[in-house]
Formats: sequence, structure tokens, C-alpha cells
Amino acid sequence: MQTRKLAGRGVSTPAVVIAAPASGSGKTTVATGLMGALRQAGRRVAPFKVGPDFIDPGYHALAAGRPGRNLDSVLVGDRLIGPLYRHGSDDADISVVEGVMGLFDGHIGDVASGGAAQGSTAQVASLLGAPVVLVVDARGQSHSVAALLHGFATFDRGVRLAGVILNRVGSARHDEVLRQGCEQAGVAVLGSIPRADELAVPSRHLGLVTAVEHGRRAGAAVEAMTSLVARHVDLDAVASAAAGHVADEPWTPQLTEPRADAPVVALAAGKAFTFGYTEHRELLAAAGAQVVDFDPLHDPLPSGTAALVLPGGFPEQFAAELSGNDAVRAQIRTLAAAGAPVHAECAGLTYLVDDLDGRPMCGALAGSASFTDTLTLGYRDAVAVCDSSLHAVGERVVGHEFHRTTVHFAGERQPAWCYRGLAGGAVEDGAVLGGVHAGYLHTHPAAHPQAIARFVAAAAHSKPGFTDEVGMGGGL
Repeated sequence: MQTRKLAGRGVSTPAVVIAAPASGSGKTTVATGLMGALRQAGRRVAPFKVGPDFIDPGYHALAAGRPGRNLDSVLVGDRLIGPLYRHGSDDADISVVEGVMGLFDGHIGDVASGGAAQGSTAQVASLLGAPVVLVVDARGQSHSVAALLHGFATFDRGVRLAGVILNRVGSARHDEVLRQGCEQAGVAVLGSIPRADELAVPSRHLGLVTAVEHGRRAGAAVEAMTSLVARHVDLDAVASAAAGHVADEPWTPQLTEPRADAPVVALAAGKAFTFGYTEHRELLAAAGAQVVDFDPLHDPLPSGTAALVLPGGFPEQFAAELSGNDAVRAQIRTLAAAGAPVHAECAGLTYLVDDLDGRPMCGALAGSASFTDTLTLGYRDAVAVCDSSLHAVGERVVGHEFHRTTVHFAGERQPAWCYRGLAGGAVEDGAVLGGVHAGYLHTHPAAHPQAIARFVAAAAHSKPGFTDEVGMGGGL
């Protein structure tokens, strides 16, 4: 994927980055509410999330009315942040970028040399030339907020602090004292949200409950966040502070000439499979695929399926329902056995094995998956162990693990990935068998567009070995 600089041109869409001193400060509520409130005020809002988060963008999409996108410099590299931002903010009046963790928290183990930590909100804000609005949890402090703001405003001169939104403010007197501290630090107060108006969004072991799972209540939650921010935040001041200096050409998913044969690529969706990047679908379509969604909880494979994508999600929460759809499990097993391309990440991997916590799954890969008490989390520098429908042997990727399940393989297979573990030894991840490429690593397709083109090309030559009448349309 080639990008080039446009000399002298600035980005047409200004941005504001919503950050915090630490996780749990309320930045998701503020960012989502700000997107909704600005949209309600008549602005076209482009929503973004820093980092590999799949959950917040679902709420962002509801608030902004357009797909939520991620800006992760660890997964895609610094040079793709600007192009991806330009692509995602096309035709918008303003972009709202929700940060990750604390403002300066980045890739663990990365040593920053004279700049913000890799993958941090501060780094992405610097790459965009966008100002930061800091959401501060005001509980338990008053004048000390001045020292906190002074530190965040001066720690990295490459990051511009445009203002603060005070959150969980206890009373009118508390608000008054906090504002005095902000004035002393020279930081403008752009909003003050009372503690009594605080909102709660359901959470589980991997974070918030996804918007798809939350159903109608997700819309109600976003409306409540929108109303909260509209009441307590100066929208005009936030919009006036927005800026950006991205001079890259917009990223484009068009890598090759579209295929005339348009193979059907079935994309698992619904409550169990929600962890995917918007750019993945765009790349599949640009490579010539006809992308058709289906819900493995209820649906059969789409008619004419030549390849299958199983993204991440929460299959362990829906194991009984997934197991109960016998027809689609048999279809997937037949599709994989015929050598058709199957791309599975994390949840998709656990769905492909024989069973998940004792409940029958697809059986496309011999092995068992189970839920654990241990969270596996972090970026991995991985290498492809063998040729597959996605990658050539030796290709290197940066991926991200985020799961509480484990898989024990029982049959013949080759690992999908190999990387160095925290203890220093080699770790093998996933499985390659026939056309199946499955692993725990989540990768960002925009960083590896050639893999998606390779996958679609394999789909075009796929011969599943059965007709629509035998299981591809009406069940087995």
C-alpha cells in the first residue's frame, strides 16, 4: 500500500482527542457522549479509538452514525495513522478520537526515544496534530488538580492540552474549588459533570458489553451519554479547539483490480462475533469479494459461500446457542474439509475446534477450547510458520492477544504463528490446516492488505465440494 505526502496540504477534518490520566476516569462516556452531542448539534462526526479496542467503536458508531475506526500505531505503524485517519474522516466536519488507558501509556516494553510511547494516546495525538481534552476523575481531590494538570500539560511539549472536562464532581462548592485549581494551572475548563449524573455501562471480563449484545439498551445508553455531555460540556469550545495537521493522502482499500467472479465470502456477525475492523470488510470488497454477513447463532452459511471469515468476540458467552445450530456447524466443517479459505481469529479459533467448554463446535480443527481465569493480553511480534490462504511462510506481523480462553489441539496441524513469549521462549499460536488459518492473534488488515488479496484470490479458486441444495442454503 503506497502513500505519499501532499506538500502544504492540511487535513480538512479537525480533531479533538479525549484522554485521561488513567483508565476508569470516564473517557468512554465523555467521548461517546461528545460524538452524539456534536452530531445532535448538526455536525458530521467521524469517530475513532486509539488502540486495539473492538468494543468502544461499536458505541461510537451508534453515537456518530458512521463506522467507528481504530488508530493503532503498534499494529499498523506510524506512517499509516495519517492515511487511515484521512480515510475515516472523509466528509466529516469534526473527528472525536477516544484515547486508550492514560494519556502517556503505551506499548509495554517499548523504549521511547525523545517522543511519546508507541501506541499511546499522546503519540497518536502528535501524529494527527490534534489537541487533547483531558477527562479528570475529580473524586477525592480539589486544589491538587492544579498539580496534576500542570504535569500533564508540561510532560511532553509535543502534546497540546486544550482543556479539561471535570468528571464526577461532588457539589457546586467542589466545582468551584476545582475550577480555581484549573485556573492556577492555566488549563481551560470545557465541562463539569456532576457525580449524581454518572452513567454505568455493563461490563464483563474483557471490558464493556458490546453494543450488539446490549441491543436496544445500547441505543438508550448512547442517548443518555449524549444528553449528559450536551448538558455539562461546552460543545462550541470543544469544537473551536479541534485542529489537525495530517498531510498524507487518504488510505485506500483498492490494492488490485476487482475480480469479475466476485466469490462469496461469508463474514460471521451477530452477538458472538463482534471483534473486527471496518477496513477488513473494505479490503475484502475492494479485492473483489462479495461479502455477506451471517449470524452463526441462527443462520446457515450464505448461498454460494466460497470462503469464511470468523472474527473475534465472545463465543464462550453463547456456547450453547452456537452449539445448537447444528446445520451451520456441519456446513463449516464441510467447507473447511474441502480446502476452502477460512480465516479465524480468537473467538473464531475456539468455534472451529471440536468443543468449547464441553459443548460441540464445528470440528474443523481437532482439539478443545475452554474458558480460564487467566487474561492473556498484549502485542506480539509474530512470524508465519508456513504458507496459508493468508500469508506466505516467513511473513512478519504485529498482532494483539486479548482472551481468557485456551485451546488444546489434538490432531495434525501446523502453527499459524510463532513469537517470543514473555519468558523468552518460543510460543506457537493457532493452526493452519488445508485452507484454514486460525489463531489467537488479532491483526489489522490495513497493515497487511496483500493477505486479504491472497485470501480473496484463494476464494475465487475454491471448490467447496457441495451444492446449494446440499447444506449451503437450506441446511443439512
